[in-house]
Amino acid sequence: MSKAILEVKDVTKIYKSKSKSTRALDGVSLTINEGEIFGLLGVNGAGKTTLSSILATLHPPTSGQVLYNGVSIYKDILNYRRALGFCPQRQNLDKSLTVKENLIFAGRYFLLPKQEIHLRAELLMKQLRLTCYVDNDIDSLSGGTKQRVLIARALMHNPKIVILDEPTVGLDPDIRRSLWQQIKDLKQLGITIILTTHYLDEAEYLSDRICILSHGKVKLIESLKTLKERHKMAKLEDIFLQLIQEERKEDECSVK
Repeated sequence: MSKAILEVKDVTKIYKSKSKSTRALDGVSLTINEGEIFGLLGVNGAGKTTLSSILATLHPPTSGQVLYNGVSIYKDILNYRRALGFCPQRQNLDKSLTVKENLIFAGRYFLLPKQEIHLRAELLMKQLRLTCYVDNDIDSLSGGTKQRVLIARALMHNPKIVILDEPTVGLDPDIRRSLWQQIKDLKQLGITIILTTHYLDEAEYLSDRICILSHGKVKLIESLKTLKERHKMAKLEDIFLQLIQEERKEDECSVK
């Protein structure tokens, strides 16, 4: 039986401005299991990025709880952050440092011993095929190579959970496929992966379970196999489009 590593309990997030308030998440509850790839899907504005940012501790929820191994992440946020790797959608590598220096800096940030930092950096550069770029400046790298450096940086402290926010956006198809295999390899190491993506083929290839958010709420959480059997469709893209069309019809009827 799968063990829960993260539990999201009735999480709501409201953003307020002078003129209005926006409910980005509305009572979201879900469980993410140890060692799985959890695909987070939804149209723009569904709440994917907001939920990812809360799980990454970039923003606190307005209400509700996030539990790591049964304990609120805010009871020991430093311990939780040590267990977490975050690969953001927008590349934020330090352009004043080389590839290896970016990784070393990440190791120092997490207070790893000096020898471990260098061993870990060498291992990750080998695993992610970055060895030939060790002394390159960040600006000299292609988009796909920068993305691999981001993933390596997120793994420097050997986290148990990795959040990948649109990891292959804007990349060429062959580079995307290469990164897919590397993400699969992370799962084989026992790492739990939360994958936010707009690419339905990516979610279908990688995810053990799919969570679809809609208007800040969980519309469904199912294994890919169960989804296909229930909807009698062979592709996740067809299922997703059907669900979106049904939702739009419901929205139109509620307006009338």
